[in-house]
Amino acid sequence: MLQKTRGIVLSYIRYRETSIIVRVYTEEYGLQSYIVNSVRSSKSKGSRIALYQPLTMLEMVVYYKPDRDLHRLSEAKTTYPLQHIPFEVAKSSMALFMSEMLSKTLKEEAGNPELYRFLEASILHLEEASSGFENFHIAFLLKLAAFLGFVPSSASEFESQLREHNYPFLPDESAEAALAVFLRQPLGTPVKINRSVRGELLDAVVAFYRIHIDGLGEIKSLPVLREVLS
Repeated sequence: MLQKTRGIVLSYIRYRETSIIVRVYTEEYGLQSYIVNSVRSSKSKGSRIALYQPLTMLEMVVYYKPDRDLHRLSEAKTTYPLQHIPFEVAKSSMALFMSEMLSKTLKEEAGNPELYRFLEASILHLEEASSGFENFHIAFLLKLAAFLGFVPSSASEFESQLREHNYPFLPDESAEAALAVFLRQPLGTPVKINRSVRGELLDAVVAFYRIHIDGLGEIKSLPVLREVLS
């Protein structure tokens, strides 16, 4: 049955000679995978593969059948063409990291409009930010944890859980203050920390996710992100 839904692209893999399988977090159906035919063909009109880059927001017409792992995509167009995220190294590195973390943590195959709105608003904030977004990925993960059910109530609880799992996290005053802002203030609230503290907090937040997400595995985009932001 043909259905309309909005979605956010997380990743894709090549499928056969000219097609792809794209993973999308949809507003109506949660996490879904779609076959997109002939998107890599030299005869396809325009640069259709650009529609399936990480964090691209789409309006889609899909063939949806409950209890199937793989669906077909009939039509897709972007709701908001990204002008900065794909072309600015810092933003594109954050986008790859965010999309990989979302791929590894979003499991439900049911709609969650509140989560979808959060993701959409987060992408738009990153896209439109002209400065002061160097901590965005850290704050994003802590806000996302609220939707996943394991957000810490305070910086001290965050530190306590890490210590209980033998993670050597000993933040200084600037790191503790930054954590408090990331947890309590709206996403995008400016926080001034140096590169060393930023790297320390990023590693601690990923470790915190490992405590709560079984089988999180290697985060392949993390070394690239560290290098770009160093």
